[in-house]
Amino acid sequence: MVGSADVARIDAPIGVFDSGMGGLSVVAELHRHLPRESILYYADTAHVPYGSRSDEEIRALTAQAVEWLFQAGCKLVVVACNTASAFSLSSLRQYYGTRLPIVGLVPALKPAVAATQSGVVAVLATAGTLRGGLFNDVIRQIAEPAGVQVVTAFSALLVPFVEQNQHNSTECQHELQRVLQPLCDAGADQLVLGCTHYPFLSPAIGRAVGSQLLLVDSGAAVARQTVRVLMAQGLLRPIHADPVRFQYAVSGDPVRAAPIVAQLTSLPFERIAHG
Repeated sequence: MVGSADVARIDAPIGVFDSGMGGLSVVAELHRHLPRESILYYADTAHVPYGSRSDEEIRALTAQAVEWLFQAGCKLVVVACNTASAFSLSSLRQYYGTRLPIVGLVPALKPAVAATQSGVVAVLATAGTLRGGLFNDVIRQIAEPAGVQVVTAFSALLVPFVEQNQHNSTECQHELQRVLQPLCDAGADQLVLGCTHYPFLSPAIGRAVGSQLLLVDSGAAVARQTVRVLMAQGLLRPIHADPVRFQYAVSGDPVRAAPIVAQLTSLPFERIAHG
């Protein structure tokens, strides 16, 4: 027999955290795979972007964000930020143990390595993700044994373009052309999107590189892993559950955040107070 506490936990939302609004690309995949689950999204917009911050600062900000979602009653947290995942996943899992399942992001090198015809895979990510141990471990475990070369690029301007709703601007298009052309020149045929903001740049990337680079991102894989974890722990909401709710909170200016949320997702998100 399922107790009332268990029912309450099953009905609790999935927490999703990102430094900004990029994690809404992961939310879209979560909703596609888990349409009966409610979602509470937390964006640390007061401190975005994380990519240029120190390792210790990234860990501290990530810990604060995940704790907020835990205290808000989430049954599982998806760290929908590649930089935060790179520096914090192991410590978060050690700290919360069985109290809170944690799902994180790993750049999608495995499918890119499997699909490449040229033997060169490109990764577009933040500086923080590229210097993180998690990313370099994946290169050693996946790319190097397959004899695949990995070329990387980053730009500090791309996340702010998305956060400021300028991802379709001429300036963003020019920056993508500048950053991506060397990857094309290196012979890459796969482009791993190593930041959750970057799927929102997909149309602009297509205009910049045409069909030379096939885009690969980890959103769907994260959603599938979330399904597996919820099933294993008996936390999937039943078919007859109450209607789902989509809520979000930001650490920065909520007035600035509202139109960005509306632009990046069609889900009916309502804002709740942070604090």
